[in-house]
Amino acid sequence: MIYIVEDEPAVRELILYTLNTAGLEAKGFEDGQNFWRGMAERTPSLVMLDIMLPGEDGFTLLKRLRSSKKTNTLPVIMLTAKGSEYDKVFGLENGADDYLVKPVGMMELVARTKALLRRASKEKDAETLVLENICVNIPGHKVTVDKEEVFLTLKEFDLLTHLVKNENTVFSREQLLRRVWGIDYVGETRTVDTHILTLRGKLGSAGELIKTVRGLGYKIGNGL
Repeated sequence: MIYIVEDEPAVRELILYTLNTAGLEAKGFEDGQNFWRGMAERTPSLVMLDIMLPGEDGFTLLKRLRSSKKTNTLPVIMLTAKGSEYDKVFGLENGADDYLVKPVGMMELVARTKALLRRASKEKDAETLVLENICVNIPGHKVTVDKEEVFLTLKEFDLLTHLVKNENTVFSREQLLRRVWGIDYVGETRTVDTHILTLRGKLGSAGELIKTVRGLGYKIGNGL
């Protein structure tokens, strides 16, 4: 089930129609109040949030989702105004997994939605990764630093897992976009920078293990 929070009826109905036609079950809400009623009844597989909403705006809804242990890894796509780079960056920095620019292209909407659902539902390897004081429990989707749990979004978790699995390997921003966001992801390399910045902050002192390699990209670890 996919939840769409969009106050413009025509846009909401078009998105619902498109997703249903693509074989994806979806339900629409016109505002945050009705959305939370829906969340109380059923937790969806993915949420699509418009930013400009009556009452609680999309950013407020996103923050509430990320502050709850039950929904802190729930995949979220933000719908942003055309040309509003600030909205995109702010959404990504606050835990959105992806964004779509209005007016939304329906083919792109379906492709992005399916890609995010695939990444969210893929089976996790039955293993735990340890790098100094960072512990990544892949099947449990749990990260701890000095045995204290750190709550990451789906994309932050995938990014950290990929880096830890490839300790001391330098990846360019383009490589990380392909390997973490998926080959069909169409995005700006700034998306990677934003997630690296947020990930470092959430990891606290362990965030220093994520290194910026000038002119190349990013790696994790203290090796050469």
